[in-house]
Amino acid sequence: MLKVRIIPTLLWKNLGLVKGVGFDSWRRVGTIMPAVKVYNTRQVDELIVVDISATSEERLPDFAEVREFSAECFVPLTVGGGIRELAEIKELLRAGADKVSINSAAYERPTLIEQAAERFGAQCVVASIDASRNPDGSYRCLSRSGSADTGREPGEWAEELERRGAGEILITSVERDGTMTGYDLELIRLVADRVKIPVIASGGAGNYGHLHEALTVGGAAAVAAASIFHFTEQTPLEAKKFLAAQGIPVRNVRVAP
Repeated sequence: MLKVRIIPTLLWKNLGLVKGVGFDSWRRVGTIMPAVKVYNTRQVDELIVVDISATSEERLPDFAEVREFSAECFVPLTVGGGIRELAEIKELLRAGADKVSINSAAYERPTLIEQAAERFGAQCVVASIDASRNPDGSYRCLSRSGSADTGREPGEWAEELERRGAGEILITSVERDGTMTGYDLELIRLVADRVKIPVIASGGAGNYGHLHEALTVGGAAAVAAASIFHFTEQTPLEAKKFLAAQGIPVRNVRVAP
């Protein structure tokens, strides 16, 4: 088993960080630069920063702001939100992002995934899927911050994204987002079983046990989380120690025999 990654997620809206529940992000929780600096010291493996209002506001990513906070980020950085064209991906990578997360634009123009992978490499392309559970227990993919039903099913959409060249899949449960009640393990497994590329689980982590479940029961290769690290005493380093003690290979942590 490859070493798993612990990835804090920062939801960025109008220059500030926000707390979301079910994709309703209303509570301001600070600014982005101090958060980036704190996570530099906490042995995180990567950071994900998503501008959650860029797409709905029909505006470009804030390249200047990305350039500013990426200069203080010393771990791999994924940036998402508002990406529609190759030129915007190029500008984000120039601004300091290591990867880009693409969601809504992929439904509207799937060839963007292929073009991005061909131009910048699959390792730079994180295809993001936001999924909601239907009353019958099946799932549907949503776009535009969970406001638009795409008519796609997460498993088959993940397969198509992989075929088109995505290097990773970020799968988020809309219902579990911000609840800290645990990941939707069925959703994660649904996607992980359909693709060979790494799957990052997102939405619902409330304790270290939830991270462990996403990796073992869900089959994720990495776990992304926000509230657990922003609003509790739990930390990425302690999460790694917990996982290592459970036999999960993690980076930069040793467990005494």
